[in-house]
Amino acid sequence: DPSGAQPMFCFASETCAFDLVGAKLIREVEPGELICIDLNNVKKASEFKSYRLPRKYGITPCIFEFVYFARADSSIFGASVDSVRYRCGQQLARESPVPKGDKVVVIPVPTSANAAALGYARECQKLGYKCEYDLGLVRNNYVGRTFITPGQVDRALKVRRKFGVSKRVVKDAIVVIVDDSIVRGTTSTRLVSLIREYGAKEVHFRSASPPVKHPCFFGMDFPNPKELIANRVEDIKGITKKIGVDGLAYLTWEGLKDAVMDCNPSSKTWCGACFTGNYPVPIPQGKTKGDTEW
Repeated sequence: DPSGAQPMFCFASETCAFDLVGAKLIREVEPGELICIDLNNVKKASEFKSYRLPRKYGITPCIFEFVYFARADSSIFGASVDSVRYRCGQQLARESPVPKGDKVVVIPVPTSANAAALGYARECQKLGYKCEYDLGLVRNNYVGRTFITPGQVDRALKVRRKFGVSKRVVKDAIVVIVDDSIVRGTTSTRLVSLIREYGAKEVHFRSASPPVKHPCFFGMDFPNPKELIANRVEDIKGITKKIGVDGLAYLTWEGLKDAVMDCNPSSKTWCGACFTGNYPVPIPQGKTKGDTEW
């Protein structure tokens, strides 16, 4: 429609946007692709002009999109985000199941960890471990995501306002918190303290992704390495003590990749530099994250 009153095509970073307006997904825009639409080719998607930047390195989509950034009802890189997170929880259960004891309850950190926690609890039950899945944390929907909040003081304040605790769920229980990741450790530490205040007998933590140790140079808001708890603290034992839990485990890098590949994504290779330190594109020596941003 040349007047723009009823556009025939739309573009979005995630497929959930198409669901809201009733649009049909045609295909993903490929890495390095530029699609141009003008009045001469607006009627058919097959007539769009497509240009591709020359590629010096391989295709390596960001695997952290599945872990945290993308919405659960989206499909990215050819795979369902919700399905990937559920499988991350299943794989985490195989690697690090719940502790043994009476009244073991698995709770998610809402909302990005909901699917992972459910997959974790169900797989633990399948493996013969006694546990229940429940909603022990109540999220204040009027507080934004603390991961992207600038400044440690503001972030800590948001964490205090962001979550409440269900006493019914956690009192006298062995609580296993499942979160999508542990980045700075601010949220994790505060949540553990809150749950102990409400009478939990033990508090354990499970991360549905590996330790985040390295900054992202490709646009994600990962902080200075000195702010990353897995970079500041020497080992898992030290992080366990730092956030105040009785037990801590992370999904392994291989486990994360296996969970993603189980969902048949369009890519076979991934950027996980924030976990591994292996950047798919060379980073200038001596440069910090701030030096490479506009």
